[in-house]
Amino acid sequence: MCGICGQLRFDGEIVSTKSLDDMMSKLAKRGPDSKGKWFEGRVGFGHQRLSIIDLSNLGSQPMVDDLLKLTLVFNGTIYNYKALRAQLITKGYVFFSNSDTEAIIKAYHFWGEDCVNHLDGMFAFAIWDRSSQQLFVARDRMGIKPLYFNITPKAFTFASNSQALLTQELDKSINPVALHQQLSLHGVVPAPNTIINGIQKLKPGTFFTLSPNGKLREKTYWHPSAKRLEENISDQDYIERTHELLTAAVMKRMSASDVPIGVLLSGGLDSSLIVALLKEAGHEDIRTFSIGFEDIDDEVGSEFEYSDQIVSKFETQHKKYQVSNKEVLPRLSEAVMNMSEPMVGQDAVAFYLLSEQVSKHTKVVLSGQGADEAFAGYFWYPRMANEQGNEVERFSKHYVDRPHDEYLQTVSSIYQGENHTHNWLNKEFLKPGADSFIDKVFRTDMTRLIVDDPVKRVDNMTMAWGLEARVPFMDTDLVEWALSLPPSLKMRDEGKYPLKQISRGLLPDSVIDRKKGYFPMPALKYIQGDFLEFMSDILLSSACRNRGIFSQQYIDKVINSPKDYMTALNGSRLWHLALLEYWLQINVDK
Repeated sequence: MCGICGQLRFDGEIVSTKSLDDMMSKLAKRGPDSKGKWFEGRVGFGHQRLSIIDLSNLGSQPMVDDLLKLTLVFNGTIYNYKALRAQLITKGYVFFSNSDTEAIIKAYHFWGEDCVNHLDGMFAFAIWDRSSQQLFVARDRMGIKPLYFNITPKAFTFASNSQALLTQELDKSINPVALHQQLSLHGVVPAPNTIINGIQKLKPGTFFTLSPNGKLREKTYWHPSAKRLEENISDQDYIERTHELLTAAVMKRMSASDVPIGVLLSGGLDSSLIVALLKEAGHEDIRTFSIGFEDIDDEVGSEFEYSDQIVSKFETQHKKYQVSNKEVLPRLSEAVMNMSEPMVGQDAVAFYLLSEQVSKHTKVVLSGQGADEAFAGYFWYPRMANEQGNEVERFSKHYVDRPHDEYLQTVSSIYQGENHTHNWLNKEFLKPGADSFIDKVFRTDMTRLIVDDPVKRVDNMTMAWGLEARVPFMDTDLVEWALSLPPSLKMRDEGKYPLKQISRGLLPDSVIDRKKGYFPMPALKYIQGDFLEFMSDILLSSACRNRGIFSQQYIDKVINSPKDYMTALNGSRLWHLALLEYWLQINVDK
């Protein structure tokens, strides 16, 4: 897990040391253990390393293979690197390290661009091929590892976060399509767009090839379907196969490491099940970490009641942290500064504060992210399934933060236009390969929406402290299997039925049968007191007025009555607006 950056120039100029240094300074937290640079005229790479596999200098990057004439920068983990290594040795390749990084180099040399189909893991990488004079850039199927870029007639520049790219000269104006999605899909802006016109991101499961003349070829190499299998499978068979695949997903993430691994234990079913599966597989020395916040009104700020049960049952080495609201507010700016894009999910700040503490004890953790999307854990799925109307309407009523007419009231006249969110959703739902509307919802959620909501949030907030998060529920084999399950099976018993059945006998029934919870931070949901004053100051600032994104009339209404402006998913509209403006002030204006 690392931070990567680089540039390929099309104008005949050489890559400047300053350009790479400036970008690497914004990536240092992602890889605090060491750093490296590599130049070859019009091409340059930078790397900040978090040492997890092959801790020696032989695993350092940028990694140059002079014999194969390839240079690589890589962020992520390849879980099957040992198997790839063994396979490629039989083909005559000689390895000089024990790293997963080198396995990518050899795989690319042997299979070419098809190497991505042989990689099992989370990754974003760039390879300069001296022989073909091409740059190859790829991202993993689920988009777990980020890759942002800027492309102009002069150069292609890439990095692991937008802050690195913002050190370069680029168009910093607001992307109107992204703005609509930012305010409609609770902070989700699907690739390739970002809120900044001059910054794009590589789509999940996609690669680029670029030549020195600026010619770019893009290919999406992963197209999962959401259709039933042809063979007749019983519910029990579905559940048993899910158990097998989930166990395999957890184990492969435990084995690909030369440092100890912990578990982020929320107290929910998903993270608790990870702990149980580790125990079931014979792991004894399990490290777990939990965080909680202050209650507000009837909103509970911690799930210690449940996480404590898991700690007791499995005798984990546990650390838990209680954070007061007085501690949260002064730290908000830090969390926002480390967001590659504005992330409205209240648990972003929670993950940031938890990761700070966890990073003192380990470099790698497992997280339960993705289980709700893969196995229908959210309350809105059955509501969508039972809704009437066309597909976009059925989805939007229970997911979209504000209808288009309210969006038009929210933004100033220069950003009023067509319903970009509706247009994007319609294109997603028209894609072939899904048996029903709700199958389309699950596929869209797993392949597009999850990438730029919980996945991005976890990566950004953990990597801000040099902590690698691995997400077994987003294992490709498991996700493809989950998409094939009948929706009725997944939504049974208020959702996640297969996981609940797997958990029987492994976890306490109180954890399995508890009401669905979310990583809670009530202060960012029910805005009051110091938090209300803080957000009001942001939205009433001269910077906000001068930027001219929002209607001042709408801002005044939301500030005056924040509890009356909640989204379909029970988020705060006030926080959504304040977060966007605050992110722009901290990351773009300075």
